[in-house]
Amino acid sequence: MNAHGTVHKYGDHVDTDVIIPARYLNTQSHQELAAHCMEDIDKTFITKVKDGDIMAAGVNFGCGSSREHAPIAIKASGISCVIAASFARIFYRNAINIGLPILECPAASKGIDDGDEVAVDFDTGIITNVTKNETYQAEPFPPFIKDMIAKGGLMASLKAKEG
Repeated sequence: MNAHGTVHKYGDHVDTDVIIPARYLNTQSHQELAAHCMEDIDKTFITKVKDGDIMAAGVNFGCGSSREHAPIAIKASGISCVIAASFARIFYRNAINIGLPILECPAASKGIDDGDEVAVDFDTGIITNVTKNETYQAEPFPPFIKDMIAKGGLMASLKAKEG
């Protein structure tokens, strides 16, 4: 399992109300959520993001409310992975539960810039900044989390085991 794309970089303490503003929480449509992803911090995000791109940020990414709408909006926008120095715990759980790969790696968070081309190997945890020819080591996912992400999240994993 791998990711490879252009980075969209944000700072520290990006909260869930910035990721998907509360005024859009009256929909369950993943595409509608994606259409408004990051608009209060980066009005051009949705016009720049391409399938497979990567999001990077500083510390405490996903702080704030515990709704799953935030990681859903990010995943539905086309982001294949989020790399941050650290994540709010409930965001971390919600991201894994919906099948959005996220990696904590302070060195990568610091070294990666907006627009860099980055490749991620989820089996080894190696993050390669292709633009700068640098590598960073994140903790690889344990097999059960890789399985959940590959199947699209917790509910998809549970349905696969039932059927």
